[in-house]
Amino acid sequence: MKADDLDFAFALLTPEAVRERCHEIFILAETSKLDHFEVHMEYMNDAVELVLKEIEVNYPNVKVPFHSRWRHFEFGSQNLWFELMERLPKVSKVENARRRFDLAIVSVLLDAGAGPDWRYNDKKTGIVQSRSEGLAVASIRLLESGLLSLHGEDEPFRVDAEALRKLSVEKLGEVFQVSAVNPLLGLDNRTNLLNRLGSALLKKSEMFCRDGTSRPGNLFDYLSKKQVEGAVEARDILIALLHGIGHIWPDGEWLGDIPIGDVGHHSSLVRDDITNKIIPFHKLSQWMTYSLIEPLEESGVRVINLDDLTGLPEYRNGGLFLDTKVLKIINSKDLLSAHQLKSSLVVEWRALTVALLDKLADEVRFRTGDDAESLPLASVLQGGTWSAGRRIASQLREGGAPPLSLHSGGTIF
Repeated sequence: MKADDLDFAFALLTPEAVRERCHEIFILAETSKLDHFEVHMEYMNDAVELVLKEIEVNYPNVKVPFHSRWRHFEFGSQNLWFELMERLPKVSKVENARRRFDLAIVSVLLDAGAGPDWRYNDKKTGIVQSRSEGLAVASIRLLESGLLSLHGEDEPFRVDAEALRKLSVEKLGEVFQVSAVNPLLGLDNRTNLLNRLGSALLKKSEMFCRDGTSRPGNLFDYLSKKQVEGAVEARDILIALLHGIGHIWPDGEWLGDIPIGDVGHHSSLVRDDITNKIIPFHKLSQWMTYSLIEPLEESGVRVINLDDLTGLPEYRNGGLFLDTKVLKIINSKDLLSAHQLKSSLVVEWRALTVALLDKLADEVRFRTGDDAESLPLASVLQGGTWSAGRRIASQLREGGAPPLSLHSGGTIF
């Protein structure tokens, strides 16, 4: 690949590329030039009102935390992470950060749509949860079991590359309580993703190897070395993840030898280089980035410029805009069938979701008197758009299904 082509390919591995190209799709929607969606900004106030109500209910008189995997370990006053830390042997602040990186990275990779029929019954707490929360509880028990540690039950709460590579579908299914009556969508794909993560950790030793051992948690040390005046840029976390483990996605795309991961294609997004018609999303990688911010900050490393990251193009955020009529699907028959994630319809939906989240966040901050520092996009998502999307879905459809049905393999949505 030529040097210029390399530059163009690597530019896709940035949050700026996600935002720029998604907003291009939004401009096309404003001028009625999309095949599948119309945008009706006159309904944006309805979406904003729902989000403001969610923030008021979920975080009354409290600073809204970041949207991250850590929220899914919290159930009212109960925090599974804090409870686990009380049971585990005490370690240094740095090792605790590595533990949190281990958990966050694995848990995010497992956090794609579970399907409507799966539940996790936590024997330790009596908590019974489905979907993202259920997957979160199951993931913390997975690490606690020692199944992902080369030291097993002697040093359970860590993740080692070789243990990830050896993980079987049967073992993961057993921990996640999968059965004929409790089916989990994409179990094979989830296992394969963790196997591939193990291989990636060994391949990218400069990021993940320390003292001869490769684990996700060692990324904390790598990012800590990137501090400038005690701070790390949020975009640098995402870029490190995309370069370090961006090649693990089974359905991820490549440009020559460069893995570009979670991207879509749209005929209207014309470029005169090798990135022609490509729209990057990097949904799970950005979700992972948001989930690594707290471990970094609690270890003493500041993370700055959070709003360089984008909103997450997934079905709760996207569903919010469809259910509030900000987005209207042009062909109503498309609401009756399931869609492939790479289809032009889903690509348009995801791109419009990213752009609309930016616009909604601006309006929410205008209404609350905040700015991007006091109420970053990560907090608007948490406060927020994700729970508002889930709430309105549950009001409109039995079981809270999203407005569009998707064929999910358990590795993106």
